[in-house]
Amino acid sequence: MTGRNILFLMTDQHRVDSLGAYGNTAAETPALDALAASGTRFDRWFTPTAICTPARASLLTGQAPFRHKLLANHERNVGYIEDLPDGQFAFSSALREAGYNCGLLGKWHAGTKRTAADFGFDGPHFDGWHNAIDHEDYLAYLAEHVLPPYEISDRIRGVLPNGGPGNLLAARLHQPVEATFEYYLATRTIEMLERYADDYRSGRRPFFLALHFFGPHLPYIVPSEYFDRFDPEQIELPVSMLETFAGKPPVQRNYSAHWAFDSLTVEQSRKLIAVSWGYITLIDEQIARVMAALERLGLVDDTAVFFTCDHGEFTGSHRLHDKGPAMYEDIYRTPGLIRIPGAPAGQVRDEFVSLLDCTATILELAGVDPTPATDSRSLVPLVAGESPEWPDDIVCEFHGHQFPYPQRMLRNERYKLVVNPESVNELYDLGLDPDELQNVYELPEYGAIRQRMLERLYRLLQERGDNFSHWMTAMYPVGGVDYDPSFGGFDDAAYTPERTLVHE
Repeated sequence: MTGRNILFLMTDQHRVDSLGAYGNTAAETPALDALAASGTRFDRWFTPTAICTPARASLLTGQAPFRHKLLANHERNVGYIEDLPDGQFAFSSALREAGYNCGLLGKWHAGTKRTAADFGFDGPHFDGWHNAIDHEDYLAYLAEHVLPPYEISDRIRGVLPNGGPGNLLAARLHQPVEATFEYYLATRTIEMLERYADDYRSGRRPFFLALHFFGPHLPYIVPSEYFDRFDPEQIELPVSMLETFAGKPPVQRNYSAHWAFDSLTVEQSRKLIAVSWGYITLIDEQIARVMAALERLGLVDDTAVFFTCDHGEFTGSHRLHDKGPAMYEDIYRTPGLIRIPGAPAGQVRDEFVSLLDCTATILELAGVDPTPATDSRSLVPLVAGESPEWPDDIVCEFHGHQFPYPQRMLRNERYKLVVNPESVNELYDLGLDPDELQNVYELPEYGAIRQRMLERLYRLLQERGDNFSHWMTAMYPVGGVDYDPSFGGFDDAAYTPERTLVHE
């Protein structure tokens, strides 16, 4: 399976339950559903962190955010670094050295000054987190095809706590589909695919080609045929809209106010979900165009195809929008589809895997040494239908968005533990409460489970070298202390190898 061409399809802020392949019977995602049917669907695919730049840097480097240290989006950065350091390993650079063509069309957002080109990617550079509607190449595309410029109406937004207008959540776009940024990106991807196909056929130079849509990240700005595609009256609101925030970290209630959820009507909430589905249909249709080009060029049997996103979105769940300091399934569990020629079709895997694991997978498919991808594990054996040893839980992390807010999460088949140093911790019994409405951390009947998960998270953080573990050393019963937490060396003799603190 080495030396493969690789087509990497990625969206931004995409809910897993918006795809037909993941059980949404009302959604219209035939292209992605077909990819799932012809490849492998991962049902427990998680992002390492639910924020764009750190997640994308993790994909690029194969390292968890705490390790690569690019921890926040530039637009809301409050003091973290804004670019990966010189000399940082990136899979794209390794592929270039191995003779690959590497292209990226669409969202970069993995740094501020260092662009995709600095890491070996062909393609125009797009700044920022949203559709670059003023980019010179997009404007040239509109002019070339005599297409109308960007114009919107029917804006949907709430009212902020200070009385000002809330963040734009959705709007009607007065452009034909051919003028949308999504159609433009797919067109440019097909053009690059054609060039790479010629190079592959003539010189046997394989390619890695990434198409990174900026959507369906809010605001959902789409033409009328997608804005009105789904009837809001037919939308079933998520159960977690019943969230009261009782027993939850207070920051969640504050964040709900920041996104002005309570200032929206129920009808507006239904409309927002309906428009988000329309946005996803628009993107699915553009993916279909790219997949059709892959077939037309005779590359299907030579090309591995990935589809995933950087993280999920609330879209009203838990009375929230966007993403933020709440480690719910809505934003951490994401879609993950992989098709490798020759591997079983229609396979469903339930191992805990991560966006991080794409890095080692890409390197293995390219026949490149995956050793530098510190925290990444190749998914090739799983896609091939094998049964390797695999962890039965996963650790995720968060460092803040608009303000610093460190969190760590441990998720296993039934339970989720979230450690919040500034507030109350969270424990959810997903077997009884899949919507994560009741925090059972303090309930005595969950004491043994809480203890096991605290100890497990602590051990995993120590093994990873994540210094968040030092907070847990001092604050929770995680098995005693076998080192001086002050790192001063003043009284090492007080800490025994048996991890028991000796009191004088």
